[in-house]
Order: sequence, then C-alpha cells, then structure tokens
Amino acid sequence: MKRILSFFLLSAVFIFASAQAPAGYYDNAAGHTGAPLKTALKNIIKQGHQDHGYGGLWTGYATTDRDFFYENDGTILDIYSENPNGPDSYAYTVGTNQCGSSGYNSEGDCYNREHIVPQSLFSSAGPMVSDIHFIRATDGKVNGMRSNYPFGKVQTASFTSDNGSKLGNSASPGYGGTVFEPIDAFKGDVARMIFYFVTRYEAELPGFSTGNMLGGSTYPGLQTWELNQLLAWHVMDPVSPEEISRNNASYTYQGNRNPFIDNPSYAEQIWGAPVIDTQAPTAPTNLITLNPTSNTISLSWTAATDNIGVTGYDVYANGVFKMTVSGTTATVQGLAPSTTYTFYVIAKDASGNSSPPSNNANGTTLAGQPGNTSCGTENFENIPASDSQYLTRTWTNNNISWTANFARTDQTINGRAITIQGGDLTSSTISGGVQSITITTQRKFTTGSNGNLNIEVNGTVIGTVPYSTTVTTTTVNANISGNAIIKISNPGSNRVAIDDLTWTCFGSLGISDIKKDNSEFTIYPNPVKNNELFVKGENLSKISKAEIYDLSGKLIEVIANPFKNSNKINIKELTKGNYILKTDRFSTKFMVD
Repeated sequence: MKRILSFFLLSAVFIFASAQAPAGYYDNAAGHTGAPLKTALKNIIKQGHQDHGYGGLWTGYATTDRDFFYENDGTILDIYSENPNGPDSYAYTVGTNQCGSSGYNSEGDCYNREHIVPQSLFSSAGPMVSDIHFIRATDGKVNGMRSNYPFGKVQTASFTSDNGSKLGNSASPGYGGTVFEPIDAFKGDVARMIFYFVTRYEAELPGFSTGNMLGGSTYPGLQTWELNQLLAWHVMDPVSPEEISRNNASYTYQGNRNPFIDNPSYAEQIWGAPVIDTQAPTAPTNLITLNPTSNTISLSWTAATDNIGVTGYDVYANGVFKMTVSGTTATVQGLAPSTTYTFYVIAKDASGNSSPPSNNANGTTLAGQPGNTSCGTENFENIPASDSQYLTRTWTNNNISWTANFARTDQTINGRAITIQGGDLTSSTISGGVQSITITTQRKFTTGSNGNLNIEVNGTVIGTVPYSTTVTTTTVNANISGNAIIKISNPGSNRVAIDDLTWTCFGSLGISDIKKDNSEFTIYPNPVKNNELFVKGENLSKISKAEIYDLSGKLIEVIANPFKNSNKINIKELTKGNYILKTDRFSTKFMVD
C-alpha cells in the first residue's frame, strides 16, 4: 500500500478524517426504518444545502478531491485512475489540468466533472447538476468512456482504464446491458454516492429518466438489479478515511452531508441486507458440437439455472479454458486441422459460484474448407517513414487504402508495424466479404497495462483481440458477406503495435442457394410472411438437420429432422431481419419481414 505518511501528517489527517456530523444532526431520523427513514434523511440533508453552481465545483475540488491518502502529494484523487497498490499512470494538479474547450484524446490529458448519476437523467437541472456529493473529479477520457451507463459488474470488458476500471456487458443479475465497473477500492464510494442521490432527491425522482439505474419512484429509488449490486458493493468496500475526509470537506463547502458515510447502517435499515449467494448454478445440458471448419468448432447447449441468475459460461476444450460467453452458443477458434477435441461448459453466477461441468461433446476439425484461406493481407511495409509522433497516417497496399489515427511508425514486430494510442486503423472498402480476421499485437514500452483492441467490420464490433508486452496473434470470426470495411480501434491510452493483418473471404455459410448435389431447392415466400418458411425440393424428409444463423454468423436455432412431417419451418421467434438457412444439402439466405 502507498499510505506512507509522516507522523505529523498522519495525525492531522486522522483528526480531520475522524470528524463526524455535528451533534444532533441526525436526531430526526431516530426510530425510523425503510421508506420513512429515507424520507427523514432527505429532510435533514436538504436543509443547509448551498448550491454554488456548476462552475463552483472546480473550487470545491481544491478541498474535497485531494490525494492525502495514497501518493500523499495533494494531486487530484481520481477514482478512475488511482492505483491503491502501486504508482499511478498519471496525476493532475488542482486547477491547472482541468478539461477545457480543447477536450481530451487519451487518459492523462485532463480531469473533468463526473456525474456518478448522469446529468442527462435530470436534464442537467439544478441543484443536482452541481451537487458535489456525487460529482467527482475524474479523468476526462475515462469519464467519456463511462458515458451514461449504469454501474455494475462487467463480464467481458470492451474498455479498461489504466487503473482497471472497466466498461462492458453486465454480469450483474437482472441486467444484461452495458455497465461501468470501478475498481474494488472505490465500489463502496460509488454505491454511497448513489444512495445519497436517491435520498436527497427522492421527491424529484418520479420526474427523472431512469437510465436503467434509477427507479422512477421515491422508494426504493433504484431499479432492483442496481440496488442489489450497490448494496453488495457497500458491504464489500466499507467507508474509508478518504470518504470521511471528502464528506467533511463537502459539508464545509456545500452545507450538507452524505448520511451513508456518517452512518453506513442506514443503507440496511432502509433497503435491507444484500443477498449473499452461495448456491451454484445447475450444470448446462445437451452440449453438442456444430459446423466444424479447419480451425473452429461451434457449440450449443441448454441453459443452466440458478437461484439468482446465470451470468456466463466458461468453455473448455481438452480441459483447457478457451472463452467466457453470456449466451448458450459459442465458436471456439484457434484449433488445429483434422483434430478431435472434447468440449465441456461450466456455468457461473455473479457471485462466482461455478456449476458442475456439462456433458462432454466431441468434435473434429476439417482438413480444410473453401473460403478459409487468406484472401487479403496487410504487412505494413508501405506505411510512412519511421516517425515517433502520433499523427494521422495514410498509405495504400494491394489496392487497399489504410488510415491510422494517433499513430506512430517507428515501432516493429515482424519488420515494420503501425502503433496506435487511443486511435484506430481503418481500411477502404474490401470486396468479397470477410470470414475471419487474424492480427498480431504487442504493447510497446514499459508503462501502461494489458488490454484489448476492438475489431469492427462495417461499423459493428465483431470481437476483441488481446495485447500485452508479449507478441500475440489472434483470430476472430466475422462472417460478413459483400463489401466490407475493417476497423481496428484502441479505446485506451496504451501504445499498441499492429502487424501481420490478414483476413479470409466470406465462406460458404452465408452464400445463397448452395446445393451439395444436383437437386433443386427453393424457399418461399421470401421475405417470409406469417412466420412460415416453405422449402421445395427432392427428398426433403431425408434432411437430418436445419440450422438458422443471423448474418454475423451467430447460431440462432437448430432443428432436427425439420421436414419429417411437412415442407415448412415455423420461425415465429425470429425478429425482422436477414438470416441464413443451412442444411446438410443446401444453404440459402432469407428475410423476415
């Protein structure tokens, strides 16, 4: 830990941090529980509240958001960049590193005012917009990445800040959208700031937007999933001396206090104790292998059950962990051709409880498959001359133009490479579609942390590739037909070199009307009407299996013996869009209107 203070400074901080509310401040809350206690606290902390305006926050931060607890250097204490167990990647001087009209491109550029409850939910109205109790001084880049997303536990991160704060899909039970997760040292801080907000402004809550976090009513004031997650964080990360100090300074600046810092037990008295989950999910069942290629095998299984909720599945091949997914399908990549693998799946819940393994399912990769050979490559030999500045770089190779933003050209992996920091690499239009993309990455320089690059095709993120100080080559499936634009973006501030970018053309999965013999097969109507897709052709009853995919390559449904009793498939579960019907005798596209 970095809490190395001199004896005299430690004593001063201890005296300041130990100060509590004035005598009698919470007397009117005595004897209440539940909603009446929440209202009593609202009436207390509303009194004395002085609104110094949005611009006043910069002045307030001079006393409320100073680091006298970790580096002990008086810089801004930023919960999105502070590393409690090591050196911070960057630091901000109070008053001189504020974000202005020039904004920011990367972490470490400037700090701004982060509304823990987004100001868009209350239309930036006062006094909420300038209430220092829930508005922290934080890095501008990370604040922007957090955006208006609610707080929750991240399952797979699409962005990770230098101190480990994450943005990604939710692993919190009851919510499946995008969430932002602070590091463990500040989870309780976030919870108590939000508890303050829904208490101080409980009368106004019915007029606010929910943002998938607020409850739209005075009590309980939060959506159930968010409340449960914040209560758990409140218990897991108790009140710290830094929070007590900030509460005291905020009281001096603004005239009111956060009761959940002064008396943490108020949270349980109002909303109850968090649910402690010790029950593991049931084992997933009916695991099967599907659609082998020379280096991938797809899997499908029946969902596990849990007393609170399953948040993800860990996939194993030959006993080796391969990936975590949120749904009941997966495509395992990077397999060897002509090789048999044994797969199993383990379900997990938000508390980390693991199920027993599913049944084993064997699958064998193919020796080779049309469409899975490289049809495009970029070796970065034509990039501009070696230069260490981060600029926009353009070049052309193999009739494809490339643009890299915030890019330098002096780093190498295998020969030349392009290095991006908080920028992206984008191709011109590529014909023939993209079946898969392979890329080699390496994080350059000793500062920074490991993370992931986002891979997009035609504006849609199809996956992520990891980077570290070790040279790493990764393949992601795209399954995009027609013209395509490839974009590789670096959402963080780490300096990541990219080399040996290759892609395969779109394979047979999405090619319309492919027949495996001379028989003729047609589908009608197309677009599909009334949830029924009809097929006309020879020996339909001999088709053993039909599979429906969306155009991203995701397996939607598997139907055994689809035409045993009729020549139609019921597709009532499909939403409007384009799909692929694949059987053991033909493959074709269709549209649902």
